[in-house]
Amino acid sequence: MFRITKEFHFSASHQLCRLPDSHPCARLHGHNYIVVVELAAPGLDAHGFVRDYHDLGALKAYIDSRFDHRHLNDVLGSDMVTAERLAQHFYDWCRARLPETTAVRVSETPKTWAEYRP
Repeated sequence: MFRITKEFHFSASHQLCRLPDSHPCARLHGHNYIVVVELAAPGLDAHGFVRDYHDLGALKAYIDSRFDHRHLNDVLGSDMVTAERLAQHFYDWCRARLPETTAVRVSETPKTWAEYRP
């Protein structure tokens, strides 16, 4: 199996409204997010690719226009926008357009990652 990944960055705010008021994530706060999409295929196309990295430009445009410098609770219409839910959201978006998508990872901090891989 061949695998490729590509990394994307955006900054945004969110609030985990169902947490107790004493929890720091219950307050409005922001992160510099990193999104890594993984694509895989058992073979390569005629150009020697799993998928041309250029084809992932649509994901960059989507992230830049809908997520960068936005309040994620408003973007996703949820009071609990977690890294796990973002990973699943980006996976679903990618899989609908890029069938080779196998996983998406989202980081909120340099030491934390959430992954969605069905």
